[in-house]
Amino acid sequence: MVAPARAAGLCRSVGEVTPPGESTFPVAALATRLARAPKVRRVGLDRRSARSGGDGPHFGLRTAVMGITVATLLVTLVVRLWYLQLIQKPSAQELAVTKSTRIVTTPAPRGLILSRNGKVLAGSNTTMVVAVTRQSAQSHPKMMATLEKLIGVSSGQVRAALANVRYSPYAPVPIATNVSQAAVVTLRERQASFPGVSVELLSQRSYPNGPVAAHILGYTGPINATQLSQLASKGYQAGDQIGDAGMEYSFEKWLRGVPSATKVVVDAAGNPIGVAGRKPGQPGDTVVSTIDLGLQKAVDSALATEIKRLHSQGFPATGGASVVLDPNNGQVLAMASYPTYNPNQWVGGISQANYSALTAPSSHYPLINRAIQGLYTPGSTFKLATATAALQDGLITPSSLIVDSNRAFTIPGCNPGAGKCSFFDNAEARPAGPINVVYALSASNDVFFYNLGYQFWMDWLNSHAYGQNAIQNVANSYGLGLPNGTGINLPGELGGAVDSLQVRQFNHSHYPAAFPNKPGWYAGDNIEMAFGQGETEVTPLELATAYSTFANGGTRYVPQVAAGIVSPDGKLVKRFAPKVAGHVAISPANRAAMMAGFKGAVTQPWGTAYYTFQGFPFNQMSVAGKTGTASMGPGKKPNSLFVAMAPASHPRYVIATAISQAGYGATGAAVATRQILQYLIAHPVPQVHLP
Repeated sequence: MVAPARAAGLCRSVGEVTPPGESTFPVAALATRLARAPKVRRVGLDRRSARSGGDGPHFGLRTAVMGITVATLLVTLVVRLWYLQLIQKPSAQELAVTKSTRIVTTPAPRGLILSRNGKVLAGSNTTMVVAVTRQSAQSHPKMMATLEKLIGVSSGQVRAALANVRYSPYAPVPIATNVSQAAVVTLRERQASFPGVSVELLSQRSYPNGPVAAHILGYTGPINATQLSQLASKGYQAGDQIGDAGMEYSFEKWLRGVPSATKVVVDAAGNPIGVAGRKPGQPGDTVVSTIDLGLQKAVDSALATEIKRLHSQGFPATGGASVVLDPNNGQVLAMASYPTYNPNQWVGGISQANYSALTAPSSHYPLINRAIQGLYTPGSTFKLATATAALQDGLITPSSLIVDSNRAFTIPGCNPGAGKCSFFDNAEARPAGPINVVYALSASNDVFFYNLGYQFWMDWLNSHAYGQNAIQNVANSYGLGLPNGTGINLPGELGGAVDSLQVRQFNHSHYPAAFPNKPGWYAGDNIEMAFGQGETEVTPLELATAYSTFANGGTRYVPQVAAGIVSPDGKLVKRFAPKVAGHVAISPANRAAMMAGFKGAVTQPWGTAYYTFQGFPFNQMSVAGKTGTASMGPGKKPNSLFVAMAPASHPRYVIATAISQAGYGATGAAVATRQILQYLIAHPVPQVHLP
């Protein structure tokens, strides 16, 4: 018989305390008890009943099965523990670290933008910044009131900064920059009184020359949502500064650098509680521009001075631009647009008041880079393309004569009295008589070019020898009127247009409100196009590119504002070689005749810019040029344009200047261009300095 106490031990309730030495695992305890229980023999049972009773073979089988089950469970538990602790340990640790740390990046100092001779155009300054954690600001309102008074910021400014999503929730939030040294000393000496407050050095963009070259350099600003969605894969985060205009935009990938990274430990609520490690960043690369700083200042000054002078004489002169190119490689030596702005206004974030002032119509939109975004009717500067087409196609030769008998041109065969003919007059005071292309370019004789436009039209009607777009095709090869512009490595460039039937059809289909009439193309249209009127529009950079192509003998280069990229340790990363965009076929004889005409424009008494260049030191620098006076319609003054090539024998500089509603080319744009040329005589542009 089994003792009652022993039997009761087998039926211990779950709530009882496990006896010493027994397993706390219920199945193991049960197996141990079964193994220790004494075997009991029952008396008075026959063999059959014994076989079927509790101590028979069936009971032994059940005991064995239970033992195997228990052993299997134990082995499974051990294997699972081994797997978790040894095999999955690295990934488990990584998951734990990921959940308890956050990566906070700090932007690297932005790379420099230098002039061609090493002068800083865009740099970086370090400034003292006071920052506070959001947790501390929330927990210590009295401390925050003291802090605001100490550093001179309002509670509203602090609240706005703390609510700004551009700042990481795991890093202190900057609430004041350019903090006084006295405030910094106080904060550092009484650090215990300002929990969660830190004083840090912050690198900020700076433009030491103010508005000089503003439209070339551009500016930076905080990354917006659209930019962030596109650039998050490249490591950009909310709050990062990014190039928004000019070279800052075009060369962002080099200027940005590699941000430093701090691994911040956070608690279960996401509050920072420590730092697990830091990875240093790398400053951005230096971009060496093609800009000559001294020349840029001279161009900015000449353009602004001339526009202000025109204002004093009653001309609207709403804005203008001037570009200086090296015709032998396409490098932009200077580029000015007026009115202009100071890019330092964007440092630390531009205020709404400043931005509103810069975008108001009364300001004449200074953010527009008129050198690449201003579209001007070219007027007589377009005669470069018409003369080239006529000479190269064989319509005329350098010695061909066209008679200007009455300072006007009427389409042959028309009856002016019937009102069906276009009448084209000439700006010259008296008839010029028989003239060739040299005189026609110097004096900008319109009658000569009216005839060329008409002759090309008649050829199209009769023989089709030159094609319907003979002049337009040459203009395009010079880079005028291409849809995508010149291809300069600056953002926002607009392409001009050379008037044609195709252009008018495009305008009518895409802008029916502005161009409601069904497009056509007639003799008068071809004549207007031949001397740069009609619907032809070009940018000053396109004009400079066209004359640069002529100046070097026919190679059209893509304008460039960068010469090379240099790493922080002074090694050359990339050199921007000249890029050829196309060619213009022009024979040496034809080019010489046209160059003589352009020289005569400034040196001959009949030249349109002769009086503007009186007293100019041609013995120090010979000059060739072309004026342009483009009609703008009733009630508006003409646009004033001028292009110069110097020295005329082997040009190193091409200057294109355009000023809106400024009158004649000779008395507006040419005046500013002369000042630029005089600067270049005394200050030749040096070669680019690269490692």
